Order: sequence, then structure tokens, then C-alpha cells
Amino acid sequence: MHLLLIEDDEILGDGLRSVLIQNCHTVDWVRDAESSLPMLATNSFDLIILDLNLPGQSGFELVDSLREGGHSIPVLVVTARTQVSDRILALDGGADDYLVKPFDVDELLARIRALHRRSQGVTSPLLIRGDLILDPASRTVTLKGQPVALYQREFKLLQTLLENLGRVMTRNRLETSIYGWDEEIVSNAIEVHIHHLRKKIGSHYIRTVRGIGYIMEIAE
Repeated sequence: MHLLLIEDDEILGDGLRSVLIQNCHTVDWVRDAESSLPMLATNSFDLIILDLNLPGQSGFELVDSLREGGHSIPVLVVTARTQVSDRILALDGGADDYLVKPFDVDELLARIRALHRRSQGVTSPLLIRGDLILDPASRTVTLKGQPVALYQREFKLLQTLLENLGRVMTRNRLETSIYGWDEEIVSNAIEVHIHHLRKKIGSHYIRTVRGIGYIMEIAE
């Protein structure tokens, strides 16, 4: 998943970013609400992890402005505010979940997965296409019951394609799903990753749509 982390605490933000990347997420990190606006306008994020106590515009105000602007992106509030009134204000204002610091990292990862499933209208925790199964929780892939070893970007690319079964994914959309905004991208990076995926899972799973991108079609 491509996540936007909005957290002004340098130590916590750096730690969260590292943990999320280690768990096969692509993460862009900003320190205030204002800096997130141009990124939200130009990038396709799957979820926002949001602190409430930010310099300038607060997390409450950011959620309000997002929902008023028609943004439906899931928002997971991660904050030190423990008052029930703050939870109610954030959730009624448009946040989708609320997690109080300090928290267990595994719980954070589970909440991210649950929110993403809900936003996709999916109930199963597994992503399945025929004999190909991807488990986001354990970060494993099996084909006909046998494990498939994937590098992190190959895993993220396959997850994006499986989450969008039957939809053509543009090259740019796939790039944003596996690379952060500040990472250098080689011009043929997606083609190389697709080539490696096809060698590992079989060429018939991913079809090239010439001039547009790639699609993992729904099994007949």
C-alpha cells in the first residue's frame, strides 16, 4: 500500500516510516498538514496515518477539509489524545479509525489492513486469483500451495495488481504504489519488475495493455 504519514515528531515519524517500509508499504512522510495537501492532489494514496497535534493546521481540521472536498481516502488517527471526546470529534469529523499512543506495531499494521479491506469492499484478508494467494498479514505468496519468493517491490506490485483485479493499472499508478515521491525511478522499472514477476508466477497472470499499463484479469 502507498501510505501518507503526517507526523511532526521526528523520532516517532522516522520509526513509523521504517517499520511500515519493512512491512512492504510505500511511505511518504510529511511533518504538517499543509505539506500534505499538494501531495494528496498529485498522488494516489491508499491510506493516511494522521497525528492530531500538528503545527499550524490540526489533524481535526485536515480531516474536515478532506471530507468537505470529497476525499474518501481512509484516515487512521494515531495520537496521544486519550479523551473520549477527542475520539468522538475525530470519528464524527470523518476519521475512519483512532489509535492511541503508545501502541503495538502489530496492532497498527492490522488496523491498516482492515481499513484498506473496508475501503476496497473486501471481506477476506487474503488476495486470491486462482491458485495464486497473497497474504498481506504474513507478507507471503503461494502458487499451487508452494511458496513464491519475491523481493519487496515485486510483492508490492503483485499486491496492487491483485487488489485491482479486472482493472487496467497505468504504469504511473503502479510506480506510485511501489515508490515514494523522493525515490529515483528508472524509466523501465515497472517493465523489469513485471518481467521478474512473470518468471516467478507464470506469464499468463499479468497481461500487458499496450500503451496503457497492465491488468490481472479475473479468472474464468
